Amino acid sequence: MKLKLWQVDAFAVGPFAGNPAAVVPLESWLPDSKMQAIANENNLSETAFFVPRGDDRYDLRWFTPVTEVALCGHATLASGWVALNELSKSSKLVRFETKSGELTVEKDKNGYLRMALPSDKTVPFAAPPGYAAELGQGLGVAAPDELHIGRYVLAVWRDAAVVRAIKLGDISGVMDKADKWGLIASAGGATTAPYDFISRFFAPSHGVPEDPVCGSAHSSLTPFWGKRLGKRQLRAYQASARGGELLCTDDGDRVILSGPCALYMRGEIEL
Repeated sequence: MKLKLWQVDAFAVGPFAGNPAAVVPLESWLPDSKMQAIANENNLSETAFFVPRGDDRYDLRWFTPVTEVALCGHATLASGWVALNELSKSSKLVRFETKSGELTVEKDKNGYLRMALPSDKTVPFAAPPGYAAELGQGLGVAAPDELHIGRYVLAVWRDAAVVRAIKLGDISGVMDKADKWGLIASAGGATTAPYDFISRFFAPSHGVPEDPVCGSAHSSLTPFWGKRLGKRQLRAYQASARGGELLCTDDGDRVILSGPCALYMRGEIEL
């Protein structure tokens, strides 16, 4: 049995930047264990699998090397790129049915892709005593100035240099205390120019020590910084080693993320 595979760098103008995702179109679902094994073999932050429903609609699922997740932005963008540029070149928009509802990806006039994700509104996190200091220690930097919580823990620093200086250590204990598996580290405002905010994202318990460019994190970051900065459209940069730029729009109950994708590889999987 042979399966086609594309590896696409999302939020990247060329290969070796942005966030790589493997995309595997299927005619019907494989057993979950087989899809998980493929994702583990690919050893990327996400492998996306989708099954056609007709009329540019697909069912879409995402797997890290160790588990399935309910939402992944960059692998959705990469899946949209494959569907619109390799499988249905005449189409301008594709719809994915997922565990997080319907997600859309469309081509814009600049050749970028626009993706709509459900917005995630964070609230201040009433963390246990000593939590901020313990988190800072696990990241090798000073304690965050603010803590918020939504889909993930959001730690905010006033100085972007602190976010850039993070070196991930053991944060399993502090993440367990928050009952969350993902951590966003962010700063915004004057220290992040020319960007409105920068971020990094960590999910070691899900096999992703640091995600190079995390779309789902920006579904939290966009409404957070949009409200704080009084902006509907924001320029964002994920300050991982690979780096990635995003144009983010706060559209109420949806967040629109725009960016380019770069094809790295076409291949086949032997099963």
